[in-house]
Amino acid sequence: MMLLSCLAAAALGALGWTLAEYLIHRFDGHGMKGKTPFSKEHLAHHADPSTFAATWKKAVVATVVVSLLGAGGHALVGLPGVAFAVGFTAMYVAYEVIHRRIHTHAPLHAYAAWARRHHLVHHHVAPRCNHGVTTSLWDHAFGTWQASATVRVPRRHAPHWLVDGDEVRAPYQGTYQLAGRKARA
Repeated sequence: MMLLSCLAAAALGALGWTLAEYLIHRFDGHGMKGKTPFSKEHLAHHADPSTFAATWKKAVVATVVVSLLGAGGHALVGLPGVAFAVGFTAMYVAYEVIHRRIHTHAPLHAYAAWARRHHLVHHHVAPRCNHGVTTSLWDHAFGTWQASATVRVPRRHAPHWLVDGDEVRAPYQGTYQLAGRKARA
C-alpha cells in the first residue's frame, strides 16, 4: 500500500512540475518583463534561443526548492511527501533536457517533433501562448494554447537541425519556413 501511495505521489509531483513550469514561464518569464533574474534570462533566451541560463544557477535553485519540498512533504505526509518531491524533481530534469534539445537537436520521435513545434510556435508565432514546454495541458486549461499550420522561424534563429544552407531541411518543410530569407537571384 505504501508503494502505491508513493508511486501516486511521484506521479502527482511530476504533474505538479508541469503546472509550475507553465506558471513560472507565463507569469515570471513573460509577465515580469525583465524585472526578476529569471525573467531577464528568459527574455534573453527569446532574443537568442541558443542562450540558456547557466546550469549551476538552475542546480542551486533546484536544490533549495527540492530540499524544502521534500522536507515539507515528509513533515506533512511522510514518505509520499518525499516521493512527490522526487517526481517533481524528475520532471524538472526532464523539462531541462527537453527544452535544450528542442533548440539543439533534431526530433527523434513523434513527441519530440510535437514538443519542438509547440515550443517554437511560442518563440516565433505567439509568445503569449504555449507556455508549457513538456505538455500543452495547462495551455489548454488556461486558454493560452495556439496551433500554427506553419511555424515561420527567423533565419538568424533557425537551429542547425532545421536548415541546410539557406533552406529548411526536407523532413521539416511542411511544418517550418524561414522568415527573413535572402532573396534568390
